[in-house]
Amino acid sequence: MRIEGNVEDIIFRNMDTGYTVMNVESKGELITCVGKAVSVNVGENVSLTGEYVTNAKFGDQFSFDSIDVVEPRTKDAIFKYLSSGLIRGVGPVTAHAIVDKFGEDTLSIMEYAPEKLSEVRGISHRKAIEIGEYFADIKRMQNAVIFLQQYDITSNLAVKIYNVYKDKTVDTVSANPYQMVEDIDGIGFLSADKIAVKMGIEPDSPFRMRAAILHVLSDNSEKCGHTFLPRESLYLQVRDLLSLDDEIANALFDNEIERLQIENSVKCFTSKGEACVCTTLFYIMESGIASKLAMSMMSNVEGSLDVDREIEEYQRINSISLHETQKDAIRQALKNQVTIITGGPGTGKTTIVRCILQAFRNITRKIFLLAPTGRASKRLSEACSYKASTIHRALEVSFKGEGGVRFNYNEKNKLMADVVIVDEMSMVDVSLFYSLLRALPSTCKLILVGDKDQLPSVGAGNVLHDLISCGHIPCVKLTHIYRQDNNSLIVLNAHAINDGKMPDLSNHSSDFFYENKPELADMADCVVNLVTMRLPKFLSCEPTDIQVLCPMKSGLCGVDNLNKRLQAIINPPKLNKTEIEFDTRTLREGDKVMQVVNNYDLEWRKSQEKFDEHGQGVFNGDIGRITHIDTQTGETTVLFDDDRECVYSRIDAHELYSCYSMTIHKSQGSEFDAVVIPVVAGSPQIVTRNLLYTAVTRAKKLVVLVGPKKNIARMIYNDYTAGRFSMLAELIKVKMSQMEQLYS
Repeated sequence: MRIEGNVEDIIFRNMDTGYTVMNVESKGELITCVGKAVSVNVGENVSLTGEYVTNAKFGDQFSFDSIDVVEPRTKDAIFKYLSSGLIRGVGPVTAHAIVDKFGEDTLSIMEYAPEKLSEVRGISHRKAIEIGEYFADIKRMQNAVIFLQQYDITSNLAVKIYNVYKDKTVDTVSANPYQMVEDIDGIGFLSADKIAVKMGIEPDSPFRMRAAILHVLSDNSEKCGHTFLPRESLYLQVRDLLSLDDEIANALFDNEIERLQIENSVKCFTSKGEACVCTTLFYIMESGIASKLAMSMMSNVEGSLDVDREIEEYQRINSISLHETQKDAIRQALKNQVTIITGGPGTGKTTIVRCILQAFRNITRKIFLLAPTGRASKRLSEACSYKASTIHRALEVSFKGEGGVRFNYNEKNKLMADVVIVDEMSMVDVSLFYSLLRALPSTCKLILVGDKDQLPSVGAGNVLHDLISCGHIPCVKLTHIYRQDNNSLIVLNAHAINDGKMPDLSNHSSDFFYENKPELADMADCVVNLVTMRLPKFLSCEPTDIQVLCPMKSGLCGVDNLNKRLQAIINPPKLNKTEIEFDTRTLREGDKVMQVVNNYDLEWRKSQEKFDEHGQGVFNGDIGRITHIDTQTGETTVLFDDDRECVYSRIDAHELYSCYSMTIHKSQGSEFDAVVIPVVAGSPQIVTRNLLYTAVTRAKKLVVLVGPKKNIARMIYNDYTAGRFSMLAELIKVKMSQMEQLYS
């Protein structure tokens, strides 16, 4: 069945799927129509093919499965189209004036002779041209989105593709859909491959092999943290991905590897006698880190500080007595150009940083206190009574695009820093550490503080581990526990877990509790009850102050299920609460949310008493609360824990997830008053000792483990650590050897 009519208004649109609910005026009747129609706008004429259905809640609707869009023809339809807010700079008043002047020829004028719009009062020649350009861009985007949707590309992704390729979208994707793997965040090999199959591209196409090689390298860096792969491993993964015979795959693989080397997209090298392949970018970053550190360590200059006197002065002012290992860490940090200080909770890392800060503040003000995340930097600032910031903010993101992130501070524009102290180094990946080192002056002292037994960084590389294992950087390992009291078990139990021992689960302490729940359903119920009822009363806090940390995302005790259950109780739907829907989740005003990817372009502001602070960049792991959702535009306002306020477009809001619960991996660098941990069974590669250790060390005041003791024991006795292929330790050794020969 087919109906034709004019789109009167858009009631709802899911930008993930393109699912749209709209009212269409057809032959004097207003019909509610539902289906995929991301590129349709108010005022346009549509021809819909489908059938009438009865919705139990909303009554009769026309469900369409195909749609043709034509520009509005009548003056009234054109006015609705222009006044809908679709075209920047054109509101109802301007739309009315334009239509009064040009009538049914309005859209033709806008497309072919936009300069004539300046004949309308209030529209300058410049504005007329801008309106014409914006109108042309909308038409091009509509055509591109319609083209891409025939290949099952989601509406959000289609818009993202168009924003990269613009008017070359159709030509680029038609010529080589695999190009999107390299150019578009969110398009992986499998998505491009499906499109290519529909386009009739052959399975043994060189385009396909090239894309598969780059995909496997990228996928291994993102999911496993590898910065390179052994050539044989890379080949086998590519061959299996493409489902090609060995003979065909081998020849294609060798040809494309050679071509990628010539293009300088990949590097081939030998590590420990094995042929290896990495992307050129990772090779540049890891060799750059190694060179910078080697140069710093070889140019070590003794400072003017009387180290022992500074330590004595700190002890006197703070009425404390430092352990000899702590003193050694301070001496190393004050003396050496690069120093690593590592230790678990309660081993005095913060005390050492305070002492180092005091000593350096006596001779310089150019000290940077840095951490990888906003929450970690805020905690560091509070603990040290000194301004701390994220590494990203210190370097000032200037651009995110092809080639990655660019910072204002770099090798050509150095930070004015004499001393840089980086906390939570276990979280710092190769890319971020490389960017930091590029921005540091050669004379700058670098002090790296972290817990080597925490989970490695989410991003690629194994930086802290490699820096320690290379054997060339002074490293002090703290083992003595200082921070504890008679009724506290968090620190002691964390160290017990890290040592492969069962924690004290007697429930005799004030801050470490255990709930024995053998069944998954009972575990989930217990977690929900603890967060919403028991712990808020016990701690006199809000449920949102309690963080659930899960080993996995799926399952009854996974992040997804617990988030839905907790959201339904902590922040249920109400008539006065606006919400926004995505494929599998709903966000509403008042929700506790997390940013799940780095967005370098998103603007934020901090409103303070005397001035407003502005900036750009919201990062993976930032946590906040939704304060407002605009019902018309879908714009979502979030106030983050560090007082930054951001306004998300509907497309950007896709990057927000409710976080009443989160994975333990996502909690890295964060600290919460109370954490609840459902200890579930799972793959030995996932439910490991350092995963549980990381979760427990996120708590300041209280930990509750929920689950059977056998699951806890399995995690503790499972000391599996996923190895990462990285070049850094080996490269540092090579660079140091070269430097020593040069200086000898």
